[in-house]
Amino acid sequence: MGANAQTSVPTFTAGEILTAANMNLSARTGIPVFATSVERDAAFGGTGEKTLAEGQFAYLEDSNTTQYYDGSTWQTVGINPGLVCVKAETTVSSVASATADNVFTSTYTNYLILAKFGTSTTQSLQMKFRAGGVSTSTDYNRQRFVATSTTVNATQDINQTVINLGSSNGLTNFAWLNMNISSPQLATETLLNVFNGISNGNYTTGLELFQIQANQNSSTQFDGVEFLVATGTFSGTYSIYGYSKTI
Repeated sequence: MGANAQTSVPTFTAGEILTAANMNLSARTGIPVFATSVERDAAFGGTGEKTLAEGQFAYLEDSNTTQYYDGSTWQTVGINPGLVCVKAETTVSSVASATADNVFTSTYTNYLILAKFGTSTTQSLQMKFRAGGVSTSTDYNRQRFVATSTTVNATQDINQTVINLGSSNGLTNFAWLNMNISSPQLATETLLNVFNGISNGNYTTGLELFQIQANQNSSTQFDGVEFLVATGTFSGTYSIYGYSKTI
């Protein structure tokens, strides 16, 4: 614990003699400082301690946060971010597969994946959902729209072993994708929507746009994903975020 940390928030009784140590405990810290939330919770309500009530403040050393008690729970002072990074940007190079486990939890319902990738041959990057370190290879369905110049094409794939996320024109023309996923951690259908764009051999007239609506229609609770290619390898970066459920 730091120099300001304390293990209790004392309350004094009528006629009690206050020592310099008693006074300094409050005067030097202002807001009570605790090493962890465990220390904080143990400091209220015991013999000779203040009863925890709405409006109480505390500072936690382990997370460097100031908190207040709203009458039922501790809240963190400040603005809660709308997006919380659950998988830091990760770089992969010339791999056939990359996995991210334990990224989907009950903390969030909806997730965002941002990725930039290129494949060793002109082919699609694929994805599977994972549970307990095992990838699922059934029940994937996809509706895809592709816009090239003034032409729009549509295809539909059902009961697939993977979700095709979109093509890359080799390692010289990387594709970028933005993917929203709904309810992967729940025992229900998992939905996702993907926007993917590439410069297909030309950075001006070669632009292509992919939009994909897909699902995995089993009732599996997933906690991770696998990115892969059918042949060859891929390189690039990806990061995963959870959409906050509170304000």
